[in-house]
Amino acid sequence: MKKSVIPSLLAVCLLLAGCSGLPAAREMGDMALLRTMGVDPSPAGVAVTGSTGPRAKGLQAEGEGALTLSADRESLSAACLSMQGQSDSYVFFGYVDQLLVGEALAERGVRPVLDFFARDTELGLGARLWLVRGSTAREALSAGGDQGVDSRLETLQHDSEMGIANLTRTAGEIYTDLLELGSAYIPALSPAGDEAAVLTEQGYGILKGEVLAGFLEGEAVKGLELLAGGPSADVLEAELPGQRVSVRVTSSCTKSGLEFSGDAPSTLKLVCNIQCRLSEYRQRPDREELSKLEAALEGQERLRLEAALARLRELEADCTGLGAKAAMVHPAKWQKIRDNWPEWFSRVPVEIQVEVKIL
Repeated sequence: MKKSVIPSLLAVCLLLAGCSGLPAAREMGDMALLRTMGVDPSPAGVAVTGSTGPRAKGLQAEGEGALTLSADRESLSAACLSMQGQSDSYVFFGYVDQLLVGEALAERGVRPVLDFFARDTELGLGARLWLVRGSTAREALSAGGDQGVDSRLETLQHDSEMGIANLTRTAGEIYTDLLELGSAYIPALSPAGDEAAVLTEQGYGILKGEVLAGFLEGEAVKGLELLAGGPSADVLEAELPGQRVSVRVTSSCTKSGLEFSGDAPSTLKLVCNIQCRLSEYRQRPDREELSKLEAALEGQERLRLEAALARLRELEADCTGLGAKAAMVHPAKWQKIRDNWPEWFSRVPVEIQVEVKIL
């Protein structure tokens, strides 16, 4: 009986005394809360940059600009530890919700960064992931000046949720796509304006395996968003006799089907349904004119889908999972071609059907 009590008493004492291996509790005002991180390659190994964004009253000194820390080390862990020693406050990484990777790092491979975020106890994979096109993440983080880039990235995220900006993606979503599909799309940004002070959208980067394979831009950007089934708030325009009419897209849905000849894929079929509402017109079109308008808009959206598919097929990157979705009807046959699907995807005939309905 006495022997069983002693271990229990020791355990209680240890809990009351605390564990010296854990960081002591800290006041929020004594912490530097990083909101944005950027990762680039460097001669030392990896360059990591972190920014707090404008510091708020009650947490950090009111009115102070963004605190930016950076370190070049042989590993991400070493760089983060080095940043810890650069601030008088405890640097906390648990609030990082925006992650930027430079183009040069993406060309080498993003897997080590995603692995690090997945394993780190403070970071995790919930951060929005952005690719800095034609520049470095460190330069992008300086685009906001003293106020940092946090507000700009948050604006892009909110605009995306409303359907008026490129689709944003979390590090976890991209990590999952790379593991399950072998490719992924990532929104791209680039510093622009006077002294590169503003981050602007630059289409999507396409990751294949874990490395950057190429970019989607122009009409292919909207085509990819149609394939991905993202939120739509697009505005389409077309000419009718005597007037130019604008319609606002309210919803879109693209479904895929895969037909087989024996065990080989023979046709990839896509059906894209788009619903719109009239937004601007001089004289309300009658039913016949609406039918002509719907046909014209169907042609426009078909071109967008074709542009996206042409580029993705060129890269052999089915990053929206068209094959996997379509193969649910033929799971046994899909398993036979799954490993070679990127090659099949690049050459299987594609049939596209677009249906636009103006409500």
